[in-house]
Amino acid sequence: MRNTFAEHFLQLAKADNRLILITGDLGYGVLDKIATEIPDQFINAGIAEQSMMSMAAGLASQGYRPFVYSIANFPTFRCLEQIRNDVCYMNNPVTIVSVGAGLSYGNLGYTHHAVEDISIMRSLLNIDLYSPGEPIEVQLCISDILELDRPAYLRLGKGGERALSSEQVGKTCENRQIRTGRDGYIAFTGGIGALAIEAHELLAELDICPSVISVPKLTRENIQKLNLQIANSHVLILEEHVLGGGFGSWVLEERENMRLQFLTERMGVDQSNKSILGSQRYLLEQSGLTADSIAAKFRSLLDLSRAKF
Repeated sequence: MRNTFAEHFLQLAKADNRLILITGDLGYGVLDKIATEIPDQFINAGIAEQSMMSMAAGLASQGYRPFVYSIANFPTFRCLEQIRNDVCYMNNPVTIVSVGAGLSYGNLGYTHHAVEDISIMRSLLNIDLYSPGEPIEVQLCISDILELDRPAYLRLGKGGERALSSEQVGKTCENRQIRTGRDGYIAFTGGIGALAIEAHELLAELDICPSVISVPKLTRENIQKLNLQIANSHVLILEEHVLGGGFGSWVLEERENMRLQFLTERMGVDQSNKSILGSQRYLLEQSGLTADSIAAKFRSLLDLSRAKF
């Protein structure tokens, strides 16, 4: 997804000199073409994330559309005060591009894991959250961001994520039903969508066919739309994020606000595993996030739903 971002940003920036990419001394290889082909729209701010974010806010206040790019934990946790005060409070249209969401940088340890970012960022003023699950959704999210004059948080995987759907499945970054079924729902946000599709394939072998919904834009309105769709049914929610305050928590909060009924199970990152190092897939396995375990959890949820309804 990060390569898709870089390629799409370059195309758009060539046609719009308001677009500026600011990086915190990383992205070599991925960002080389941007630095070479539009050098006046590329800034390497160095390892100075707090200054980088305030710089972006200043540019945005003067009519530019800056995108701040770094490994997920650096443009979020390290400069949260600047995001809160300079970007969100002042409603400056800065886009924070968080690369390596979730456990993408698994081998670098907990300091490089972004598994609490949704819960933190969604508590701030005036900011829309985007968590695409496949390359086409990256493009859809960028288009949506540029149509709006607001702060945005774009949460990307590290790279190599598979396509989950055809480009014809939806033209916006609203909720996207990428598999249609009759046996309830699996809903996810972000790069964990590949496991959702693998689990769907395992369930199909058992003649169980849930709909699979990707939620690449995390706003209250989109969560409410999801809840209306799954009302009086059941949903398994997947996220590469801790359960507290994340996507699933948001769904449950809005379920209560809307006075809706549906059965819910959630699967996310186990925070007790924070000291374990390994590949992204290995760390997901340590949290019980595998296609087999997702399929088994959905089967249990389906049995519970049939007994209840």
